[in-house]
Amino acid sequence: MAANSYQIAVLGDKDSVMGFKALGLTVFPAESVEQARATLHRIAKEDFAVVYLTEQFAAQMEADIARYKDELTPAIILIPGKDGSLGLGMANIKKSVERAVGADIL
Repeated sequence: MAANSYQIAVLGDKDSVMGFKALGLTVFPAESVEQARATLHRIAKEDFAVVYLTEQFAAQMEADIARYKDELTPAIILIPGKDGSLGLGMANIKKSVERAVGADIL
């Protein structure tokens, strides 16, 4: 019985995601939030265990991201885009740790 072979996706603006292709990750450049939203929902149905999403798109996709929060896959991890960090990724980690531990330890 063969195990699923999960992949890692990187979704964001072209300048922010193309470098990840050299690392062997599957990149999905998007030109708009609407395109990023549609792509996220499409790849969530495929064999992607992790989706790295740029904070710039994530800031406008909160409801879409929340839809997958309690699902096993994909785990949506926010990363800074080409314009730098908005602090959303760290804020999400802090919330997750607080929920798991019951206190703010960061």
